Parts: sequence; structure tokens; C-alpha cells
Amino acid sequence: MTYWDPIPTVRACVEGEPLPGLAEWVPAYGDAWSRWPDTWQERNWRNVPGPFYGATTDTCWVGRDVAPDHILYDDDCGQEFVYRQPRTPEETHRVMAAAWQDPMGGFQCDGDALWTPELVRDWWRDRGRVREWAVALDQSWSVSERAGEREAAGGARAYAAYIEDGLAEYLCGYVFWLTEARPAAPDETLPSL
Repeated sequence: MTYWDPIPTVRACVEGEPLPGLAEWVPAYGDAWSRWPDTWQERNWRNVPGPFYGATTDTCWVGRDVAPDHILYDDDCGQEFVYRQPRTPEETHRVMAAAWQDPMGGFQCDGDALWTPELVRDWWRDRGRVREWAVALDQSWSVSERAGEREAAGGARAYAAYIEDGLAEYLCGYVFWLTEARPAAPDETLPSL
């Protein structure tokens, strides 16, 4: 799998291109993304490395309504974070729509400038902690009396499965991207984690 860069899609949306089919979630983007505060130091440790991440988000639990394959909630205080980076324009639009719903401005898309190959490798070495958290969350929330927690348990299950199958390949491609500022060609060897 070659790394896919979502930032051109973000730029197009910021420049006024609409988010297809998501008008109810994002009436107008404008330059709002570029005005959001620096949140890198407060990012949630559960975020998968990549351009998008959640930090001090609200606790309204609306991100999964529009981006259930990418957004999950923590069980500390219900903040949102990115558990799977977008791989297509539509997925990017969904993550952007989820971010737009956050009145705290706690999402950002400047991760490419802040993640380094070594930070990505550090995150990967600590993936057991993240997976353990996701498995425990699934076990707890899948039997909850609250419908929102039962729904989010599916995201925790998907996150744990992604850590087991697919995430390593994505991260190798992302490390290549960070190092070379381009996706790897099909015949190029990806760096190890």
C-alpha cells in the first residue's frame, strides 16, 4: 500500500470546494481550519500517526456520526481522536466534517510537520498499550446500557483489529512519506518500524 496524502483535499476544501454529501455537517469551511490553535502538545496518545489528530476536543460524541471509520472517543473524558487516517478524498471529507463539529477546535491536520520517523516508531513500539486500551474499551462499552457507548465499542474493536492487520503497512508508508516527501513507488522498499 502506498501512502495517500490527504492534505491537497484539505487545501481544496479550505479554498471553497464543497464537501460532497456532507453539507449538513459542514455548511461552509472557509479558512476556519487555518485559524484553529496549536494543539500538538495536547494530542491524545491514542491518535494514529498521520496528518490528522485530536487533542483537547469537546465531549459531545458527534465525530463518529460522520466518520465512524476514523474517529473514536476516549474513556477518560470522552474526547475524540483519530484512530485511522483517511485514505481517499471522501474519507478526508468525513474526518474534516467530524473536526468541524468540534467547537473547541481540538482537531488539527499539521501532523506531517510534527511527526518524525522516530516519533512514529516510538508510537508503534507502544502500540500494545493502545491495543490493550481498545480491547478493554470494547469489552466495557459493548455491554453498556448507553447506546452511544455500544456503538463506539465497534470503533474500539475496529481499532484493535487495525493495529493487528493493516496499521504497520500504513505506518511504513507514512515514515517513507515523512522522509522523502512523496509516496513510495510500487517497487521501492519501505522503511521498517
